[in-house]
Amino acid sequence: MKRIFILIAGMLLLGSLGWGVESILIDFSQLIADSEEFEGQHERTRIDFSEVPIPTLAQADRDGLSSSLFIENWNVTLASSSRQTQNVVSSFARQAQVSDNADQFAGQAVMGIRVRFPASAFNSYAEVAPPFEIPAFDPERRFYPDDEGEPGFGVIGNVGPIRQIRLNAYGLNFPHRISVLLQDQDNRVQEIMMGNLEFDGWNTLVWNNPNYLTDVRDRELRVMPMYPRNEPLRRIAGFRIYRDGAQIGGDFVTYLKDVVVVHDLAILPRERDIEHEAVWQILTEREEARRQNELQRLGRQQALEFLERQLIHQDEE
Repeated sequence: MKRIFILIAGMLLLGSLGWGVESILIDFSQLIADSEEFEGQHERTRIDFSEVPIPTLAQADRDGLSSSLFIENWNVTLASSSRQTQNVVSSFARQAQVSDNADQFAGQAVMGIRVRFPASAFNSYAEVAPPFEIPAFDPERRFYPDDEGEPGFGVIGNVGPIRQIRLNAYGLNFPHRISVLLQDQDNRVQEIMMGNLEFDGWNTLVWNNPNYLTDVRDRELRVMPMYPRNEPLRRIAGFRIYRDGAQIGGDFVTYLKDVVVVHDLAILPRERDIEHEAVWQILTEREEARRQNELQRLGRQQALEFLERQLIHQDEE
């Protein structure tokens, strides 16, 4: 009897290790401007473009170029059919502060999103995206949750089948729908519809995976190659807000606090006999090439914005 009890306890322990891991994918209360050297930047997620070769920009001008996941750096892009000038300039993200007397998230920062949809009766959407593709294979793992359980900055690793996704959002009774965009290790983007925002105040929107199997006997068990395949992961690629043509247009506002993912582990953590990456450097070289391409793209974009600011007419005092 005692032996049976030990066996059952061991199976329960293995089950608890293999599924039901809850990870905070992103928490906007952490993405505030905290850099002492660079105004309006979040220091841990800041990317420096000063060393990126940009032919159109002198080195002295490149020294101040940087970007981070600071809330107000996120881009709000309307569908092409809705990009009238006034709609574009009136659609952006802002840092908002929750009241100290609030029942939820008191005193914390959240992402405020303003979108100006067309007044005409046709379908439209707005995509809220980070200012750059979040580096999933950053050698310093700056964007991952740390070992002390603090939330990550847009990336979680060792992700098996996803069981549930939760989004804490503040609604103002608009019937618009919202979705979460997740990108995997192979750069495939999956859109998860979270529901509509037709409520007043904070609400937790929940998506439960209808294809998730809780009984391992019902699963298709397969052996997957490991190294040098990339670690199974998910990173935030953004959000989409959909406005139905039959619903109210014009200005729309909502607030987002965080995204939580409940998932299985893809690989049980254990000590490996050989540090494969230390020997072969395959993943490092692959990611470095991608990182350089992304830096070039972002650097050029930052340079164009810098030059455009120099061209804008300045009113005389």
